Amino acid sequence: MASPAETAPLADAGEPTAPFPWVAMYHSVGDRSDDPYRITVTPERLAGQLRWLRRRGLRGVSVRELLAARAEGGGKGLVGLTFDDGYADFVTAALPLLHRHACGATLFVLPGRLGGDNVWDPRGPRKPLLAADGIRHAAAEGVEIGSHGLTHTDLTRADDRALTAEVTRSRVLLEELTGAPVDGFCYPYGAVDDRVRAAVRAAGYSYACAVDPGPLTGPHALPRLHLGQRDTAWRLHLKHELHRLRRRPVKGV
Repeated sequence: MASPAETAPLADAGEPTAPFPWVAMYHSVGDRSDDPYRITVTPERLAGQLRWLRRRGLRGVSVRELLAARAEGGGKGLVGLTFDDGYADFVTAALPLLHRHACGATLFVLPGRLGGDNVWDPRGPRKPLLAADGIRHAAAEGVEIGSHGLTHTDLTRADDRALTAEVTRSRVLLEELTGAPVDGFCYPYGAVDDRVRAAVRAAGYSYACAVDPGPLTGPHALPRLHLGQRDTAWRLHLKHELHRLRRRPVKGV
């Protein structure tokens, strides 16, 4: 997965840095007949993308597993797979495919909207979210559970009290629900600034996922690559190559 260009250290770095991790971002897996936000892939498309990874000697894993491997000097051939929002179709459609292709994943959920739907998407369609039992089932099947906040709020627009609740309370609720530590956070809408990143770090998360955080990039603002229905084998190849060319190593990741 790495190239010589990736393994080169930053020009001003005082210590070696590893190739930047490839972390893919998904949302819903199911029917795409009404998909104005392009957040859905069909099960057939997801299966094809997982096959593409495996044919190239790559394996999808949770972000926790990916970062742990890298911390030990490994991680070559591992790709982080993340699913945002905690849609109910993760258990029914995505999880069986992940098992079939021997892949792991991180599922970012909203404990303040258990059993609800994606009310934050005004154009619809309404998609059901996992209830507590569904999240516990995913965790029991080896999926890493992370926080996406309480209610899918743009945290850069939240006041300090709301920010603390979204970041800290969501972690407490998920640890109570699953009986396991919650190490990862995912910024709703990918929106992050210095204040929000600091709040996530202070809440005790080991890492956090964004989309394209620019100069904030680091363990608590990991960039991710959106994979959607359009991403056939050829587009995956291009995205993989562009990722290798564009992503510079980042100290601490």
